[in-house]
Amino acid sequence: MTFSPTPTTLLPPLTQRQELVLLARALWREGYDDHIAGHITIALGDGTLLCNPWHLTWAEVHPRDVLRIDLQGNVLEGEWPVPPGIPLHLALHARRQDVVVAVHHHPRFGTIWADAHRVPPIYDQSSALGGGGLVLVDEYAGAVNDRSNADRAIDAMGSADVALLANHGVFILGTTIRAAHQRAVALEQRCRHAWHVEALGGGHALSGPPIAIFEQSDGNGFVGFMEAMFRAELRADPELLAD
Repeated sequence: MTFSPTPTTLLPPLTQRQELVLLARALWREGYDDHIAGHITIALGDGTLLCNPWHLTWAEVHPRDVLRIDLQGNVLEGEWPVPPGIPLHLALHARRQDVVVAVHHHPRFGTIWADAHRVPPIYDQSSALGGGGLVLVDEYAGAVNDRSNADRAIDAMGSADVALLANHGVFILGTTIRAAHQRAVALEQRCRHAWHVEALGGGHALSGPPIAIFEQSDGNGFVGFMEAMFRAELRADPELLAD
């Protein structure tokens, strides 16, 4: 019998800490690289979260660095401090039981559109992959390390899956690591391509039934893409998964 590998067999079995690290590394390469800013959380289903630590860039974090925290932001496992912006995630996970993975950062093109208080059009298929509703959250009364500011941002986001946080950055939600990765990559591509199209003087955005199919996606359907990007990170750093 001939063995036909599938994309999911081309990665080793991964722990949730390893998945978080691979997501951080892969998104850093996609432009989620504003120095030591940014945070990722994974809800474990027991009232605790995994999150990346403060002081480390996403390009250097390892599984041993990942923290486990409670919903008050207290460190239960790990040696590093919690990112100061974690109240945004705490407010989210307290309200949205449907969300497992949340990603916040300040990617270049997503942040430009957030600064402009504008939602970029979708000009191509790849910019729509991952689906989910995108909203502009114009609730920046101050940094989200203040819980009241974080609560206002989450209230304004409502049931959306992806947000441009005005004058701040982006916030991407998903039910899995795969969905969060796909949506984060697609959002930055959407923002980057729209910026270039506008620089050319404008274009024709996609609309109608074709784009509606993508917008209805939960982000989990494009099997193989995340695996390919994670394999690239493992080739770049063969010791990445070591504790």
